[in-house]
Amino acid sequence: MKCWSLLLLALAAGNAAAVADSAEPRPRARQAGVVIGTLPTGPLNAITDVAGVAVGHATLTEGTRLHTGVTAILPHAGNVYRQRVPAAIVVGNGYGKLAGITQVQELGELETPILLTGTLSTWKVADATADWLLRQPGMEQVRSINPVVGETNDGYLSDIRARPLTPALVEQALSGASTGAVEEGAVGAGAGTVAFGWKGGIGSSSRQLTAGDGGYTVGVLVQSNFGGELTIAGVPVWKVLPDPAEYARSQANPPPSTGDGSIMMVVATDAPLDAAQLQRLAHRALVGLARTGSVMSNGSGDYVIAFSTARENRRDPEVAVQPARSLAGEAMSPLFQAAAEATEEAIVNSLFRARTVHGHRGTAAALPLQPVLEAVRRARRPVPAAPVSP
Repeated sequence: MKCWSLLLLALAAGNAAAVADSAEPRPRARQAGVVIGTLPTGPLNAITDVAGVAVGHATLTEGTRLHTGVTAILPHAGNVYRQRVPAAIVVGNGYGKLAGITQVQELGELETPILLTGTLSTWKVADATADWLLRQPGMEQVRSINPVVGETNDGYLSDIRARPLTPALVEQALSGASTGAVEEGAVGAGAGTVAFGWKGGIGSSSRQLTAGDGGYTVGVLVQSNFGGELTIAGVPVWKVLPDPAEYARSQANPPPSTGDGSIMMVVATDAPLDAAQLQRLAHRALVGLARTGSVMSNGSGDYVIAFSTARENRRDPEVAVQPARSLAGEAMSPLFQAAAEATEEAIVNSLFRARTVHGHRGTAAALPLQPVLEAVRRARRPVPAAPVSP
C-alpha cells in the first residue's frame, strides 16, 4: 500500500509539473542542486566551453505530427575542409546509420561539421550539408567530401516516414551556430527523442582541468534517445519514479521504456591529441553513458565522435607532412575522467531541460523532477555513526 501511495504521489506531482511545464523554465542539473563528478565545469558548462566550437539548431514542429530537427556542431570558425581536425569514432553498439564513419576511422580526421538528426533524415541532411559546404569560399575545386551525420530515431513523437527536413533547415543549423550557451532539451535533433521513457533531447556539459593537468577543457554534447534504469549522480532514481508507461497510461500509445533507442555523443577538447588518443578518450564517454543506467541494448545505436581543436594539430590537405603533437599517456587520465563526467551530466541535462511533448503516436512526459531531487537529497544525507562499543 505504501509503494502504491508513493506512486500516486509521484504521478500527481508529475501531472502538476506537466501542467506548469509550458510556463515554468526547467533547470539544468546543477541549477537544481545535482552535482555530478568532482571536476569543475567550464563557464558555460557546455561543449562550447572548448574555444571555437559552435552549436546550431533548427527545429521543425507542426502540431502533434512533426517534432524533429537538426543540430550542427562546428569544430572551429574556419573552413573545416581546409583546416581539418584530428578525430575518432567509437561504436558502443552499432544499431545505427552514422554517415561518414569509415573515412574518419581510416584517416583519423574530420573535414566537415558534425550533424545530428532523425534516422530517416540522415541522408537528406548529409546531402544538404555537402551542398552547403561546396558553396563555401575556397571549395570551388573540391570533388570529394565526407559529411558526418549521426542519428537517433524520433519516430514515436514525429512522423518519421515523412522525411520532412529541408536543405533550408540544415543551412539554418549550420549558419546559425553559436559559441555561446547551448540550448538543450526538445530542440534541434532532440525535438522528438525519448530517453528512459521520458522526454529526452539535447544536453551538454564540460569539465576544466587544473593547470597542473594541462588546463585543458573537455566538452560533450548528446542527443539522448535510449533506455535503461535511470540513475542520476549514482542514485537509482528509477526506483522512486513511476513507470513512464503507467505515467502516460491515459494515452493510447505510451512511450517506449525499453533499453532500445540510440544516443549520439560528441566529445570536443582543446588538448593536443592524435586520432589514437581521441579514440581512447571517446571510449570514456561510454563510461558516462553507463553511469546513467544504460546497458547499450541490442536495438540501441550508441556512438561517440571525438575531436581535438588544438590549433597546432590542424591538418591542411595540401601539405605533405602533417602535424601530430600528442600528450604523454600518463597525462590522459584527467581527460578520461572529464569525458566520463561531462557525458553523464550532459545526458542528465537533456532530461532535466526537456519539456513534455505531445507527438505523432503519443506523449512523452518531461521527467518529474521533484521525486528525482528528493531521492538525490536523501542519498546525500549523512548516515548516523554507529555507536562504538566500549
